[in-house]
Amino acid sequence: MTPNRDDDRRAPGRTVPTLEDTPPSGSDLTPRRPRWGRRLAVVALAAMAVAAGVVVLITRIGGPGAAPGCTATVASRSYQLGLSQAANAATIAVVGKRNGVEDHGVTVALAAALQESKLQNLPNGDLDSVGLFQQRPSEGWGAASQLIVPSYAASAFYRALVQVPGWASLPVTDAAQRVQHSAAPQAYAVWEPEARDLAQVLTGEVPNGLACRFSVPSKATGSTTLTDAVATEVGAPALGAPLSPARGWTVACWLVANAYAYRITAVSFAGQQWTPSSGKWSSSPPVQSQVQLTRAGSAAPGP
Repeated sequence: MTPNRDDDRRAPGRTVPTLEDTPPSGSDLTPRRPRWGRRLAVVALAAMAVAAGVVVLITRIGGPGAAPGCTATVASRSYQLGLSQAANAATIAVVGKRNGVEDHGVTVALAAALQESKLQNLPNGDLDSVGLFQQRPSEGWGAASQLIVPSYAASAFYRALVQVPGWASLPVTDAAQRVQHSAAPQAYAVWEPEARDLAQVLTGEVPNGLACRFSVPSKATGSTTLTDAVATEVGAPALGAPLSPARGWTVACWLVANAYAYRITAVSFAGQQWTPSSGKWSSSPPVQSQVQLTRAGSAAPGP
């Protein structure tokens, strides 16, 4: 297992660093600048700070130049994810629901993946570890070619989890450790708050909690067709069928998380619509019990 990998995920509430004053020289022999030079330096620094502030403001409000990415929101808490991280998190969630795992199990799986890979599908790691959970072929998890497939890795994790006696009543970090056998058994606890919020969003407990923003690519990058991906990961019922609110939002969030790979330009459910250009959900009557989507090049929304 390889903890603490760097990635493009930004923790919630992190403040943007500000420009600091140049530290004073430690020697009296350092030549002093003329006063006007100091003033020009101060003006230049102020201009740089203002420019940086404008860039930060534009990025935060999603204006021109906003970086592609996703935001998961629960109440006043929000988490920034890269597009691939959001897709991997959504896969972990829907595979758990497809296999009938309780929502607590989804939290455990997300906490494990956050610690082991930061939700990145890593091609290698410590010894022969690979994938989202850094599972080792040499320890019977499966072939490396299987474990690098997020849906397979997630299924393998859940198969091991449900074999743990009393797992559903164990704390998140203890349940994850029983599966992972990590050298840092308490490390999963650090990720529990974020994992719990992500699980609530991705299993439909929180409506329209995931939104992504990006420019639609010129061609699809998914490894399979959208129909096959929905069948393999999400399972039935999904598209083209009336869904309960929780199930509908589970399906809708998976589509949003995978929208870049499949060139999805709109997802609608329960009177709300998301588009990648706006990067948010907004009211869009009528209220429907089916999840609808539109893809680049299609003439009309549909399943």
